[in-house]
Amino acid sequence: MNRREFLKNSSLVAGAVVAQQIIGLEKLAFGATAVRRGDMLYRQLGSTGEEISLVGLGGFHIGKQADSKESIGIIRAAIDHGITFLDNSWDYNDGESEKRMGKALQGGYRKKAFLMTKFDGRTREAAAKQIDESLRRLKTDHVDLLMFHEVIRMNDPDRFFGQDGAVQAALAARKEGKARFLGFTGHKDPAIHLHMLDLARTYGFRPDAVLMPLNVMDAHYRSFEHQVLPRLIADQVGVLSMKPMGDSFILKSNAVSATECLHYVMSVSPGTVITGIDSIPILKQALEAVRTFKPMTQGEIAALLARTKKFAGAGEYELFKTSDHFDSTAKHPEWLG
Repeated sequence: MNRREFLKNSSLVAGAVVAQQIIGLEKLAFGATAVRRGDMLYRQLGSTGEEISLVGLGGFHIGKQADSKESIGIIRAAIDHGITFLDNSWDYNDGESEKRMGKALQGGYRKKAFLMTKFDGRTREAAAKQIDESLRRLKTDHVDLLMFHEVIRMNDPDRFFGQDGAVQAALAARKEGKARFLGFTGHKDPAIHLHMLDLARTYGFRPDAVLMPLNVMDAHYRSFEHQVLPRLIADQVGVLSMKPMGDSFILKSNAVSATECLHYVMSVSPGTVITGIDSIPILKQALEAVRTFKPMTQGEIAALLARTKKFAGAGEYELFKTSDHFDSTAKHPEWLG
């Protein structure tokens, strides 16, 4: 009897099933894998060696609740249900998002989380000040991932790497143990992301992770999926995606459901999907999307994109690309330094 027959016909089958649930690999078309533990999936963050949850909790929405206790409850419930990736930013809700997350991470929760925050300063001085303020609010001596926020202008990368630019503050933060990994975010145009990656290579700066929008509309208009994602995968840079529903604007097209939006991004990206979670029902929706996730086939992806194409041509439902609706630093240029 060979090994396969033995397992099939013995009491070891039960143990094998349990092991598959714990360490079974979910395979994706481009070779990425994920580990399922219980109802949560975990993926590697690029070449960092870090394992993070398939869904990440967005920091902006967690500062909008009228009662901070509700925010804290949502964050802790998310962690209790296997979400490890927590997103935040120095500018979210005038710092309230970081303050609430900092409170939520007390009592042993910090060690269970992979914590990311972002800074807006383009100069070394402005960035260093914001980084320290974020750490105080988050009640921690370090973040796991520190990101240069809102690379939304073509000259943002030039300022970041310029003389006395913010890259100096980011590198100093990593050297001082205030940040383990570094990267950048942006939502405006894939050309700007590519310029940032080009300059990073020129200056010998290798981002550990990049955050960008990926969704069912993006594939049709100024596509980060088509233009930036292949480069990140090739360079083994950690892929983080945001705006899977375009802050609910995509859902207003009535072309797709929230679960379809999440499953699409989970299928086309090898990384974590950061989504806004502002209530327990929305948290349950995200958790259920992970529990029921199976990588979409090429046929299923093609059918979904065909359904959304007529809505996506002008970026009508991706306002982060076509308007300043999401551009916090455009509204507050003083944050740039």
